[in-house]
Amino acid sequence: MRIPGDISKITGVYGTQKSVSKIEKTGSVSSRKDVVSISNEAKDFQTIFKALKEVPDIRQDKVDSILGSIEAGNYNVSSRDVAERIVRSVFDKKA
Repeated sequence: MRIPGDISKITGVYGTQKSVSKIEKTGSVSSRKDVVSISNEAKDFQTIFKALKEVPDIRQDKVDSILGSIEAGNYNVSSRDVAERIVRSVFDKKA
């Protein structure tokens, strides 16, 4: 491997040592407590997040209504609606 340029300049950079003077002792350090502040936007987010946690994942009243209709034989869904929802869900996943 060939290194172009003057090699003595390159090695000269690594060969020099710089003197470092000792640091004098500084005065006393005052201790401060850390302070954390939460923005109003973050507080609003926390409030909304807590409210969403309290909302149930399943709307039991709707489930009970549909189950009652199925058991009574009154729950009818058109095959066209089912097919449209299937096709729509496939296209939504691809997009």
